[in-house]
Amino acid sequence: MTRRPTIADLAEAAGVSVATVDRVLNGRHPVREETARRVYDAAKTIGYHAVGLLRQRVFEDLPQYRLGFLLQKPQQSFYQAVAKEIENAALSLTHVRALPQVDFVPNSTPAGITDKLKAMAARNQAIALVAPDYPAVTAAIEELKERGIPVFSLLSDFAAGVREGYVGLNNHKVGRTAAWMIAKAAKRPGKVAAFVGSHRFHGHELREIAFRSYFRENAPEFEVLDTMVNLDTAEITHEATLDLLRRHPDLIGFYVCGGGMEGAISAIREEKLERKLLVVVNELTPESRAALADEAVTMAIATPVPALVRETISLMIGAIDRGAAGVPGQTFLPFDIFTPENI
Repeated sequence: MTRRPTIADLAEAAGVSVATVDRVLNGRHPVREETARRVYDAAKTIGYHAVGLLRQRVFEDLPQYRLGFLLQKPQQSFYQAVAKEIENAALSLTHVRALPQVDFVPNSTPAGITDKLKAMAARNQAIALVAPDYPAVTAAIEELKERGIPVFSLLSDFAAGVREGYVGLNNHKVGRTAAWMIAKAAKRPGKVAAFVGSHRFHGHELREIAFRSYFRENAPEFEVLDTMVNLDTAEITHEATLDLLRRHPDLIGFYVCGGGMEGAISAIREEKLERKLLVVVNELTPESRAALADEAVTMAIATPVPALVRETISLMIGAIDRGAAGVPGQTFLPFDIFTPENI
């Protein structure tokens, strides 16, 4: 078992005495800001258990910002990675104290989202969330806007004209890129399909529309089948993929526009179709990385999560400081492309 770093280990890593570390931890006597920050940085590096207390001591005079983040599907690797990156990004700020609250919406119904949103608004100055585009969600965000609480849409846009801004990928380009990959890699024209989590997810809808439009404009010899809804769940995607393969044994590929790719990957392996289908998914996770490695997946289009989180936190702090923007904004991040050859 790895030994837990001690105060002596921290002092050595920071290049100061144990007494100096003790003064920083307990605030007994003044310590130069440069020294205190060195101790804090060393604590982060070695994984010292009281890094949170050190941060509080070192940055207690800085302005504080309470930021709420409401994510989807807590069991999914991607959202776990986003949550972890939010904590890391908040800890890395040195000019302010960002106090993030991260929560999840396991049930993406309008009531489930608005209840969580209202509870989070009671504790935070700004909120960023991933959500479907429901009228009830728009109404809740409009109410928060009137109270001076800016709300940002992440990954999939919603509440256009009401939310403070959107931060994520250009989903139209993502959908066309997925179609381009399948059309160019296919040895012959054939049937292709797409899964969306819900038509209420604006990002999924944009990707699906763009996927279809690429084939219509540039590869009309391909047949794009009716879109399937998988509710972003692995179980539904697994069964739907098996059904798709049974009904269309001549299928050459498909695109999972939202979540649930784990189910598609397991179905491909169950049918021993690795390297035989062209499959595009979103996000690089342990599951998609493994699927790229054995070529159950052809390409993963990924969000640069650290950049997404840094940009969102910066925009949230800016909105708190200056108030609502005159025109709601959009921030498009460049996406990453992974294939079996570059993972």
